[in-house]
Amino acid sequence: MKVDTGINLDLRAIPNVVKTIESQGYDGVRTAEMNHDPFFPLLLAAEHSEKLEIASSIAVAFARSPMNLANIGHDLNAYSKGRFTMGLGSQIKPHITKRFSMEWSKPAARMREMILATKAIWNSWNTGEKLDFRGDFYQHTLMTPFFDPGENPYGAPRMALAGVGPLMTEVAGETCDVFLAHGFTTEKYLREETIPALERGAEKAGRSLSDVEISGPLFVVTGNNEDQMEAAKQATKQQIAFYGSTPAYKPVLESIGVGAMQGELNTMSKQGRWQEMGELITDDILESFAVVAEPDQVADQIISRYGDIVDRTSAAYAHIGKADRASIIEKLSAI
Repeated sequence: MKVDTGINLDLRAIPNVVKTIESQGYDGVRTAEMNHDPFFPLLLAAEHSEKLEIASSIAVAFARSPMNLANIGHDLNAYSKGRFTMGLGSQIKPHITKRFSMEWSKPAARMREMILATKAIWNSWNTGEKLDFRGDFYQHTLMTPFFDPGENPYGAPRMALAGVGPLMTEVAGETCDVFLAHGFTTEKYLREETIPALERGAEKAGRSLSDVEISGPLFVVTGNNEDQMEAAKQATKQQIAFYGSTPAYKPVLESIGVGAMQGELNTMSKQGRWQEMGELITDDILESFAVVAEPDQVADQIISRYGDIVDRTSAAYAHIGKADRASIIEKLSAI
């Protein structure tokens, strides 16, 4: 199992942070598009590391066009010498239409076409074939030599897609190299809903599940003492409650028999009752979503629950010492 970690988006800090991460034995670093651009940090990560894989996890796809993504992917993969993975996610309608002022419709179908269009652009640059992509959402039919960067010596980057619902997950299985399981998932949902959807998507493209790397950014609750454990528990409960307020994620809650909670969480989120939302998440619910363990048991629990289905993880290990962190990475890397 490969082990990734997120990186701080403070551009000035990244060179030293990345060097430390690489020395700790991590396989890759990831950036999430929150309040900063996800790609600038990866350029610095590539510059200041030798072997670390770099990936956006995730960049908001529908805030961009396939041509934007193709240019970014081409340059980052060339500069990193083939270490870049373009990780995308759809976000939800209010953010796309109200925050980014972009169009939203049929997200799974649109995402499938966006990924295929981006690949078609890369193919045109790498082979010299005429660009002629015509879809329902995107059309790319013009590529003059002036705007063609030419063949990438490291080829096209890998593509990854995040998904929760079955339709988006099928798109990942059909079109991508990596599936990014959302942190808001349970072992039951992952096994009973996610894996079958990935298999259906892979079959559409004449592939199998083994052709798709599965990445699990798992919630981990750990710490060196009771206070740290309790702080980690409360923070994770808040995250679970936040994600659970999203209507599209209700099936995940239903997988553990608490689907009715989604409506209450959604109402509370609209009222700005963020702190109270976390109080609805019981310890039993927490343990369905998160690995809750002492530092020396974290790796064993991840392996026991997910070792046969997850190829890499970006679980966070806050509040633990260097020795425990190194032990976790070593154990996970060995399977």
